[in-house]
Amino acid sequence: MQAAPPSCRSEGDSSTISAAKTTEQTGCKVNTKDGATSDDMIDLISTGQYDGVSASGNASVRLMKRGDVAPVNTKLIPNYADVAQGLKNQDYNSLDGQAYGVPHGRGPNLLMWRTDSVTPAPTSWSVIYSPKYKGKITVPDNPIQIADAALYLSKSQPSLKITDPYELNSTQFNAAVKLLSQQKPLIKKYWALASDEIDLFKNGDAVVGASWPYQTNTLIGAKAPVKDLIPKEGATGWADTWMMSAHAKHPNCMYKWMAWVSTAKVQAQQAIYFGETPANPKACSIMNKLSPGSAAQYHCGASASYFASIKFWKTPVAACGNGQNDCMDYTKWQQAWTQLKG
Repeated sequence: MQAAPPSCRSEGDSSTISAAKTTEQTGCKVNTKDGATSDDMIDLISTGQYDGVSASGNASVRLMKRGDVAPVNTKLIPNYADVAQGLKNQDYNSLDGQAYGVPHGRGPNLLMWRTDSVTPAPTSWSVIYSPKYKGKITVPDNPIQIADAALYLSKSQPSLKITDPYELNSTQFNAAVKLLSQQKPLIKKYWALASDEIDLFKNGDAVVGASWPYQTNTLIGAKAPVKDLIPKEGATGWADTWMMSAHAKHPNCMYKWMAWVSTAKVQAQQAIYFGETPANPKACSIMNKLSPGSAAQYHCGASASYFASIKFWKTPVAACGNGQNDCMDYTKWQQAWTQLKG
C-alpha cells in the first residue's frame, strides 16, 4: 500500500472525520488543503501536488477537459452502487460516458429571507432584483451567479429562449449581465463565505438573498427569523465530486479515500457538518441518529422532482447543447463578473 495521498478539498469539507482510524486500516495518510472557491480547487490540483480534489460542477468540467483528472474505475469503489442514480453519469462528473469521480453531495442555491422584514413571503427570484430592498440584498461572489440571472430570465423573458442557464449565446449572456448590473446598486455585499452571509442576516444588514441550506439552518438554530425556498423559476445548485488527479502519486490510496467517503456513515457526518444532501441515500437514517431532523433539513430522501427543479452547476463552454459553438465560455463569464464588480 502506498502512503500519504494529499488531497485538496472545498472550504468547509469534513471528509477528514475519523481519518486517523482510516490511516491505521489502510496505511494511507491524509493531508488536506482548503480552497475557498472552485477556481482555487483548479489551481491547487493543477500543481500536481495533490492526489484528489473535491470539485463542484463549475470546476469539474474544466478539470476533465483539461486532462487534470483521471477516469475512475467505479468497480473499485464498493459503495458506488449506493450513490443516487440522479448523480451518476452527469455532465459535471462524466465525459464521453466515462465516470471521472465519485459524487459526495449536492444542494440548491436557495432564496432566503428574514420573515420580520420581507413581506409578503417571496415566491420568485424577482425580489433580489427589486429596489424595494435596496441595500439589504446579498448574493454569492461568484461568476456562476450569471447562471442564476439567466435562470430567472428564462421564465421572466421567454423571448430570450434560454433553455440552459449555462449555455448562453451573446444575446442571452448580455441580458443576464445587464440584469446583474442593474442589481449591483441594490447589493449590500457579495458574500464569499457562508459565515459572511450568516452574519449579515443575523445582524439584519441583509434581509433577502441567495443562500445554501447550511446558512438557513445555522440561522434558525441561532433563533434568527429566516425561511428559504426554491422559487417558482427553479434554482441553480452544486453537486460535488471527488476526483483523482491525472498525476496522482498514490492512486491506490485515492481509491481507498473515495471508497471511504462514499460509505453511509461518513456521508452522514459530512452532510451534517458541511450542510448538503449526501450522495448516498443510505446516510439519511444515520443523519437523524447523529442529529435528529437533519435528514429533512438537508433534503435527504427528497423526491426526484425536488432535485429536478435544480439546475446543477456545470462549466460554461463554447459548444452549446444545440450543436453550435456560439456560447460564451467560462473565461467570458469571469471577465464579465470582474468588470461588473468593478
